Amino acid sequence: MRPGSARRNLPFLFGFGVVLLVLIAIFTAIFHTIMIWEGQEHSWLSGLYWVLVTMSTLGFGDITFQSDSGRFFSVVVLLSGMIFLLILLPFTFIEFFYSPFVKAQQEARAPRSVSPGLKGHVILTHYDQVAATFIQRLQKYRMAYVLVVKDVEEGLRLHDLGLKVVVADLEEPDGFAQCGFDRAAMVAATGDDFNNTSIVFTARECSQSSYIVATANSPDSVDVMELAGGNHVMQLGKILGSALARRTVASDAQSHVIGSFGRLRIAEAMVAGTPLMGKTLIESKLRELGGVTVVGLWQRGKFLSPSPDSVLTADTMVVLAGSEEQLAVYNGLFCIYHRAHAPIIIIGGGRVGRAAAAAFAASGLDYRIVEEVPERIRDSEKYVLGSAADRAVLERAGLDEAPAIIITTREDAANIYLSIYCRKLRPDIQIIVRANAEGNVARLHRAGADVVMSYASMGSNILFNLLRRENTLLVAEGLNVFRMPPPADLIGKTIKESHIRTRTGCSIIALQNGADQVVNPGPDLIIESGHELILIGTLAAEDAFCDLFPVPKL
Repeated sequence: MRPGSARRNLPFLFGFGVVLLVLIAIFTAIFHTIMIWEGQEHSWLSGLYWVLVTMSTLGFGDITFQSDSGRFFSVVVLLSGMIFLLILLPFTFIEFFYSPFVKAQQEARAPRSVSPGLKGHVILTHYDQVAATFIQRLQKYRMAYVLVVKDVEEGLRLHDLGLKVVVADLEEPDGFAQCGFDRAAMVAATGDDFNNTSIVFTARECSQSSYIVATANSPDSVDVMELAGGNHVMQLGKILGSALARRTVASDAQSHVIGSFGRLRIAEAMVAGTPLMGKTLIESKLRELGGVTVVGLWQRGKFLSPSPDSVLTADTMVVLAGSEEQLAVYNGLFCIYHRAHAPIIIIGGGRVGRAAAAAFAASGLDYRIVEEVPERIRDSEKYVLGSAADRAVLERAGLDEAPAIIITTREDAANIYLSIYCRKLRPDIQIIVRANAEGNVARLHRAGADVVMSYASMGSNILFNLLRRENTLLVAEGLNVFRMPPPADLIGKTIKESHIRTRTGCSIIALQNGADQVVNPGPDLIIESGHELILIGTLAAEDAFCDLFPVPKL
């Protein structure tokens, strides 16, 4: 009976009821007229009874006409009843009463506001691959969130999937009030640029102190959203393209910082083309030469905990921990090595592909972009028009000599197809692929990709790191830097005596003592009660540490 629905439904229902009542009244009057003509006497109630019994096709037969005129009238009443009572009445009831009633009942199930006691939660404004992966991260860390949906039906669908949903309009201040905006830790807007700008602007009007994060597709939108009040605006396409470019064997071996934790820097570096190839970690003497610590190895998308006997191959990317000074020493030793002899092939001239090309251009590397949409061709020297599924097109782009191919299309099915195709054409080439859905990362590796980076994982990792700016740094999928107070069992022991790496899989990469931070402490450094341990490890290693040393997480 809400006003909007009533205005649409009640006039029709009222009109149908009036027509039906008038028809029954006319039929009752005609019934009496014909019965008197035939010499039969019946009450008005009997006439109403006969009309309803005939129209509903029950036909008890206790009152009948004797003349042909009466029988013809009976047929007219019967047909009218079939149309009005057996066809129009059920349709009208279902369409204009029952369906709105059921819809209203369903809409009543959709939450319209969060609990008054909810605080420190994340407000998500759109449900996409990035948001879905981010929600999984939040659930792992038991952090509260609310997904805001404007459409009731979409909200019910997501609510039935088990997501924490609130139906509200975030383009209005009341919508933010429904979500507990004043108590939220962060607002994450991951929709299109226009919607994100409107949401950021409204959110900033509601609060000058809240933390607002947004994604932007266009470079111009970054400035607009920052002017609207966004604290952090990120171009995921540009970030992903640069990250894909860093992972090519054709690039230099310089370390690239992917996360910071105080003075501590976490960086990645390719091994291909450097003197490190073929050596074990203990033979590389990286700690002795530059002071950096190898805290992990990426090989074909899998993170491996390092051991002294781990062999560094052309497919290996080392994860380094150190200070800026230590990483600078590493770069001085290895950044001169690269294999930039032939153009790198980039399949797809969208935002990600152009960002990868810009990264290569900044590094002085040559590239060719294969693009089948003529409107995207920006430089005839650097672009090759045609389908990447055509071998002739790839050969024009330099397939025979290219050291690497980067596949950046938005369709995972197409990326799988192209990975298989390129691996068949060049078994020795490095294939780096963008995955849009996190669940397709393993499939792309099976299809022949050497390196796969998930758009959803990267976006959710950035959001998570912005949310947990102090205690946890999500370096990559499944790899965390986190801080812990020292367990009582380890106080007074040296790092070597603690055997943390062998017992849990985590590595101590820094010790925090008040404002001082010791990066890559030596094995003989004693763990004291005033220290905080800064560790790196996979989710399983972090769980193993917490199980072995049950201390409260900071």
